[in-house]
Amino acid sequence: MDKKLKIDKSYFSVSKSFDETETKEFWWNKTPEERLEQMEILRRINYGDKATERLQRVLEVIKKKMM
Repeated sequence: MDKKLKIDKSYFSVSKSFDETETKEFWWNKTPEERLEQMEILRRINYGDKATERLQRVLEVIKKKMM
């Protein structure tokens, strides 16, 4: 996966729902390792190789105003 990843925009479609039967069936027929590998490819396409490999944790403290 060291090579530069690019999207072939002529080969994708937009869907309104993840509940489409054939899509679910396709992914359930893949092993967990294959699904994770595809997720990593999508992460690299969207965020590039320089993105951290871990999910970023964000904490925001909010002070509640007492009435």
